[in-house]
Amino acid sequence: MKWLRNNGGAIVLLLFLLGLWELIVRITDTPAWLLPAPSQIFSEGLKAIPSFSVDILATTKLSLLGLFIGSAVGFALAVILHILPIVQKITYPLLILSQNIPIIVLAPLLIIWFGFGMMPKLIVIGLVCFFPVVVAALDGFKNTPPELKYYMQMAGASKTQMFWKLELPNALPSLFSGLKISATYSVMGAVISEWLGAKQGIGVYMTLSQASFRTDHVFVAIFTIMFLSVLLFGLIRVFEKLFIKGKQEG
Repeated sequence: MKWLRNNGGAIVLLLFLLGLWELIVRITDTPAWLLPAPSQIFSEGLKAIPSFSVDILATTKLSLLGLFIGSAVGFALAVILHILPIVQKITYPLLILSQNIPIIVLAPLLIIWFGFGMMPKLIVIGLVCFFPVVVAALDGFKNTPPELKYYMQMAGASKTQMFWKLELPNALPSLFSGLKISATYSVMGAVISEWLGAKQGIGVYMTLSQASFRTDHVFVAIFTIMFLSVLLFGLIRVFEKLFIKGKQEG
């Protein structure tokens, strides 16, 4: 009930927009190949489930693996930059610049360098996932209350103890915020990587649907991407509540 109270407004707005969309398509008699009605998209989605589920599963696996690798790299990088401020000062602008490289342009180069295997796909997802984690973790480390650091220094705590017992726990809320952003990006990164060359996945399904002018199937893919992104976001949120609450209780 609490979840419904918190999200009831968004659900009502979503239903209203879908209803408006349905009404406009029916009133204007818009052809389905141009803009299908939500009811038709839903109907086609149900029919496509047996064959489409294989693609959904492939994209989900790729997204989770890419999210895990990208987040792990992002966290490790944040720790290194936090421990070595001079390195952070030199490399931080380069990290920001790395996010300005269009993935859709870089991806074909990755195919040339690494082939059609998993490596270029994971690099694409990792590139979109690692940056939010780095920035969020660094901000969390930086915002450690100075009075607590002072007390620990007065108590003779080493830098390692300071990090594990104060800075890292203090950075957890920020870190999970970065993870939630990365989780939503990971599905889109997986779909983009599948456009480059894959046998299965939502990206492959979407490409084939576009080529055959099945606009309804393209919308099925779009709604599935949105659903998976929200699902991964919710999963990270559950871990956030469990982990941070567990830490606080401990």
